[in-house]
Amino acid sequence: MKVVGFAGFSGSGKTTLVEQVIPELRLRGLRVSVVKHAHHSFDIDHVGKDTYRHREAGAFEVVAASDRRLALIREFEQPAQLTVHQLLAELYQGVDWVLVEGFKESDLPKIEVWRAPEPGQVARPVRYPHDDFIVAVATDAPQQLPVPTQRPVLDLNAPAQVVDWLLQHADRFDYQWDLHGDLLPCAPQ
Repeated sequence: MKVVGFAGFSGSGKTTLVEQVIPELRLRGLRVSVVKHAHHSFDIDHVGKDTYRHREAGAFEVVAASDRRLALIREFEQPAQLTVHQLLAELYQGVDWVLVEGFKESDLPKIEVWRAPEPGQVARPVRYPHDDFIVAVATDAPQQLPVPTQRPVLDLNAPAQVVDWLLQHADRFDYQWDLHGDLLPCAPQ
């Protein structure tokens, strides 16, 4: 499995880029999963549905499955801060690529997504000068990056180009399992 993170401030274009990278990888015959960090309380279940009723009745986990989809909903009895590695361990091991959105503090190789400020706005700071796990920067304005970089600069608006770069450097995104079934994280290069 290959794992790459996408990090950046809210509104920088992370979700849009991930959303565009997925079909580009799929066009190349690759199976893609996504891990998304959620800051807020969220719910994928709906009031009145059986799975919702099961959770409300006190079920710790509910798995709903059909011939096309599977969803696991787990209710934590106490607030829990799962690491990205714990979430990756929940995924199907046969996936080719995992795109991780958020988890900017993680030790995964990441592409920083940075967008130039609108007129009158202040530019957001960048992470790449201080984060060794940032392996590239995707931006819509390379000439406006607030700090020069030797890292590859990718066109935020060219997802096919981003995928080409990922595939050319695929080895640096290896995320492997050890003999005990535990994940071994990739290291920055």
